[in-house]
Amino acid sequence: MKTTAFFTRILGWLTGNRLTVDNSVVSGLDFDRFLGSWYEVARFDHFFERGLSHTKARYVIRNDGDIDVINTGIKDGKPKTAKGIAKLTDTPALLRVSFFGPFYSDYRVMLLDADYHYMLIGSGSDNYLWILSRTPHLSEEAKTEILSEARRRGYDTDKLIWVKQMPMPSR
Repeated sequence: MKTTAFFTRILGWLTGNRLTVDNSVVSGLDFDRFLGSWYEVARFDHFFERGLSHTKARYVIRNDGDIDVINTGIKDGKPKTAKGIAKLTDTPALLRVSFFGPFYSDYRVMLLDADYHYMLIGSGSDNYLWILSRTPHLSEEAKTEILSEARRRGYDTDKLIWVKQMPMPSR
C-alpha cells in the first residue's frame, strides 16, 4: 500500500496534478435528476476547451449503466463536439470520465442546488473547475453562492472564464 501511495504521488508530481483545494463531493446525487443538458457557464482555462463558446454538456444513461457525455460548443464559428463516457463509482457524486481512450479523470460534483439548477464541478487536481447550469445564465444570487463556495474550498475564482452563451433575454 505504501508503494502505491508513493507512486501515485510521483505520478501526480510528474503530470502536474496537485491538490491544494477541498474537492470533496456532495453527500448524494440523484442520477435521474442529474442527467440531461447543462450549460457551461464558467470554467478554468485548459487546452481542450480553449476558444470554445456556447458550450453545453449532455449526460445520457447507457444500457450498460455508464453515462454518455456529449460536450458541444462553437469555436471559430464552427460547431465542435467531444464525446466521452462517465463511469459510476461507489461514491455517487464522484464519476470517472474519459474523452481520451483508456485515460479517466475525476469528475467531482462539489455543489449542487436542491432543485438541480446549477452545480460546481471539480477534478482530482486544482487545475480544473466548472460551473454548470440548466440555463445559459445564472441569477446573481446563484452566482454569488457558487463563487463563495469555490473560494471557501480554496479555488482562485479570478481564474474563471465566463463562457459566452446565448444573449440574455431583454426585459
